[in-house]
Amino acid sequence: MSNIPEDLKYAKSHEWVRLDGDIATIGITDFAQSELGDVVYVELPEVGRVLQLGDTFGSVESVKTVSDVYAPIAGTVTEVNASLGARSELINSDPYGDGYMLKLRVDDPSALGDLLDAAGYAAVIA
Repeated sequence: MSNIPEDLKYAKSHEWVRLDGDIATIGITDFAQSELGDVVYVELPEVGRVLQLGDTFGSVESVKTVSDVYAPIAGTVTEVNASLGARSELINSDPYGDGYMLKLRVDDPSALGDLLDAAGYAAVIA
């Protein structure tokens, strides 16, 4: 069973969102990192990039495959997790903490209501 924190929102494409005011922290789920295997490289967007819902914002490369990562909510990138450049394995060891991918200023915080809660995401990956 994957770790699915109750306080986050989830996309069916396996990204998670933690909203703090109008800033969303985004990463990939524990389930996604376990399916990918050992992460060896992460491609992240430029700070200032405007993302629409569903836009590809980067990719995660593992020993098995390369997987695109999609914006679960629209907004403008305010920060990327620079430590993933040298330590991409943080996505495996701490996907909901130090392994986050980026932060963005959300255009419409109410759009989080369109994402899944923990129980909904658990049903998707069951």
